[in-house]
Order: sequence, then C-alpha cells, then structure tokens
Amino acid sequence: MGVTKTELFTAEQNDLALVAKAFAHPARVAIIQYLLKANTCINGNLVQELGLAQPTISQHLKELKAIGIIQGTIEGVSVSYCINPKRWEEIEKLFNSLFMQYRRNCC
Repeated sequence: MGVTKTELFTAEQNDLALVAKAFAHPARVAIIQYLLKANTCINGNLVQELGLAQPTISQHLKELKAIGIIQGTIEGVSVSYCINPKRWEEIEKLFNSLFMQYRRNCC
C-alpha cells in the first residue's frame, strides 16, 4: 500500500481528514457525546458510562486530545475532560464548508 502524501492536499483537507478519523471510531463518538451532554467529566465516569476498560478509554481520550477536540485539567489524581470550544467551532466550520459544497442538481 502506498504512503499518503499529505503535502499534496490543503491544510483544510488534511485537518478535515484527521477530524474524520477521530470520529471514525464509535467509542470516540460516544465519548464526545457524553462530554457534550455532561459539559465536563472525570475519566472514571466514562468507564462507568461506556462500559469500556480504563486503558481503552485512556487511549481514545489521548487521540481526541491530540487533535484538540477535548481538553483536560488535572485535579489531584483525576483528570477532567471537556470539549475544547474553540476547536469545536473550527470543526463545525470544516464540516459545514464541506457539506455546503453539495449542489442538489446532480443526476
């Protein structure tokens, strides 16, 4: 399989692909939905809410944090995560821009 040459694509295309990849796993979607509903949470709540193992949750949180969808703060031995509002707005604009390109007069 060939290597993807990201430099052939715009920054917007690359960013949209990274975000879409994050949304491509149902556990990450569930985490995002939970955070949107709760507006904040402690890592342990996600284990109880989703029924996944702590290491699995931690890996998904790491992926979401790496692209900026979530942000976390350390409180003692716990880490609280929430949606990063600035990044969330950027993601909303990315997807809206893509969806607005569709013209319903095709075929």
